[in-house]
Amino acid sequence: MHMHSGKYEGLDGGRRGRLFSSHMKKARRKDGKDEKEYALKQIEGTGISMSACREIALLRELKHPNVIALQKVFLSHSDRKVWLLFDYAEHDLWHIIKFHRASKANKKPMQLPRSMVKSLLYQILDGIHYLHANWVLHRDLKPANILVMGEGPERGRVKIADMGFARLFNSPLKPLADLDPVVVTFWYRAPELLLGARHYTKAIDIWAIGCIFAELLTSEPIFHCRQEDIKTSNPFHHDQLDRIFSVMGFPADKDWEDIRKMPEYPTLQKDFRRTTYANSSLIKYMEKHKVKPDSKVFLLLQKLLTMDPTKRITSEQALQDPYFQEDPLPTLDVFAGCQIPYPKREFLNEDEPEEKATAGGGGAGVPPNKKPRIGPYGANSGGPVMPSDYQHSSSRLNYQSSVQGSSQSQSTLGYSSSQQSTQYHSSHQTHRY
Repeated sequence: MHMHSGKYEGLDGGRRGRLFSSHMKKARRKDGKDEKEYALKQIEGTGISMSACREIALLRELKHPNVIALQKVFLSHSDRKVWLLFDYAEHDLWHIIKFHRASKANKKPMQLPRSMVKSLLYQILDGIHYLHANWVLHRDLKPANILVMGEGPERGRVKIADMGFARLFNSPLKPLADLDPVVVTFWYRAPELLLGARHYTKAIDIWAIGCIFAELLTSEPIFHCRQEDIKTSNPFHHDQLDRIFSVMGFPADKDWEDIRKMPEYPTLQKDFRRTTYANSSLIKYMEKHKVKPDSKVFLLLQKLLTMDPTKRITSEQALQDPYFQEDPLPTLDVFAGCQIPYPKREFLNEDEPEEKATAGGGGAGVPPNKKPRIGPYGANSGGPVMPSDYQHSSSRLNYQSSVQGSSQSQSTLGYSSSQQSTQYHSSHQTHRY
C-alpha cells in the first residue's frame, strides 16, 4: 500500500467528481513510462469501512481476465482517505444499453448485435464462474457494474467491477438480517431474497445475470419497477414481486416446491392472487421483443430466470449451454473488430444535484436506488485530493472458457496478470500491504 506518491496526475484538467456512488478519477503516469489510463476510486467517508476492507481484500486476490484488476492501494494519513487504482474501462453496460434505448426513443431503433450480446454474456458468466469457484458471491450485479474495455490491448473485454458487496461464502453464512439491509439493486434482486431467504447462494448472482441478459436483448430493464428509495430490514417488496410476476407469471407449486418454506410466504398469500397473473409468462414477454420461445437464446434466458433457486442453472452449466456453441461464437472482443459507437462513461460535477441525472432520458433505465450521474466535472468542483502519483487523464477469436473440458476456476485464455512491478518514488513515507 502506498501513501501519496508523486508519479501520476489526473486527466481532464484536474477535474474531480464521482462515478456513480464513489469518487472516481481517470489517471495516467506522470513520468510517461506507459500511456495506459487508470481509474482512481476514492473510498467514501473517512477511514476504511468494512465494505471497503472487503473490496480491497478480495480484489488483491482475484486474478481473472473478466474481473477488474486492482493495481495499487494508496492511503493518505493526513485526511484519512483511501484510494484504489484500477485498470480504466471506457464503457459499461448501463451506458451501452442506454445508447440503444435512446435510439428506440428517437424512432431509429438499433438493437445490440446478437453476436455482441452473446460475447458479453459469455464473459460475464466466465468471470462469475471464477468468483463462484473461489467461493465469492458478488451480490450486486447490474449493468453499471459490468465494465467493457475500450481501444487498447484488451479492447472489448468485459470487467466485472464494484466488489464492495462481495463476500466469501465458504465460511458459515450469516443470516441476511445481520448484513446490509439493501444489498442487490431491486430490479436485479432474486425472488427468494424478496421472500425473505435467510442465506445468500450463488443463485442470486445467476438471477441478476438473467436480468442483464434480458436487458441486453430488449434494451429495457425486464423487472423495472417504480419504488421509493429506502433502506429497510424488511426484505418483502410488494411492487417488485408484482413486476416479476407480471412478466414471469405466478410460480406454480410444482415449479417451486420450497416457496411455502419462505419466511414471507404468508405475506405473499395475503397480498397476491395467482389468477391475477394467469396470462403472464416469460414467453409472451420475450415474443413482444421478437425472441422466439424455441430459440437457444430464449431457452438459456429461461434457465437463468428460473424462480426456484435450487433449479436455477449454475454459471458452469450456463457456459456449456448450446447457445454458446452455435454461430456466431463468442469473441474476446465483444465489439468484434467494429468501430465502437458508444460514448465513454460520463461523470457528474459534485456541485451538481443528482436530479440532473434523470434529465435527458434516465427514465426506465435508472434504478431508483442507483441514479446515474452524468456530465463533466467542473474544474473547481472540490472533492478529496487524489494521490499525486497520477495525472488526470482486435482480431476475431473464439472465446474458450476455463469450464470447457475442465472444472478449474482459473481461466485458460493464457493472459498474464495486469499487475505491474512499476517502482514508485515519493518524498513521503510509503506503506505496502
